[in-house]
Amino acid sequence: MSSKSRNDQLRIGFLTAIETDNGGYVGGLLVTSRLGRPLEFQCTTSVKPNHTQRILYGPTLVPFLLGELIGKTLIERVSVKPHILLVDRREMLEVRDHVPMPVACLDQDDTPTDGTNSTVKLGRQVVRVHADHLDDERIIASHQDEFPKDVDFREPFERVREALLETVRPGAAA
Repeated sequence: MSSKSRNDQLRIGFLTAIETDNGGYVGGLLVTSRLGRPLEFQCTTSVKPNHTQRILYGPTLVPFLLGELIGKTLIERVSVKPHILLVDRREMLEVRDHVPMPVACLDQDDTPTDGTNSTVKLGRQVVRVHADHLDDERIIASHQDEFPKDVDFREPFERVREALLETVRPGAAA
């Protein structure tokens, strides 16, 4: 159907993190084909801020941990780079300041909430781009036709979360 080689096909990154029982965060990045087939998966060990860091970073701590520390590290580590990076936590949009590809966050209710033109409809979901990188909206929108109309971008995030839970469960192999 298409003359594109396997390496030229659109790759999507699904980046998320879970909070561990000890107050740390474990991040995971799943890179898939546009059809959701896994190409590569990477995860971090638990990153736990100490009390002093919690005080000093204040409300910027979680975006720093999830975006700059965990997200940037995972993007650097993965050998199959995504063309578009999706996150499911708004705090993770911070990663956009540290990676070269467009980043968008899945909106929770699938409806644009304002008139800022910072949202794009992809499949059944609405994604929101970082306020400082509004050009990402145009780039992501240019790929809309490459996805099935009923694509569910939430499902790959579930796979990543399940894999992360498996890595942090007691007795999991290192």
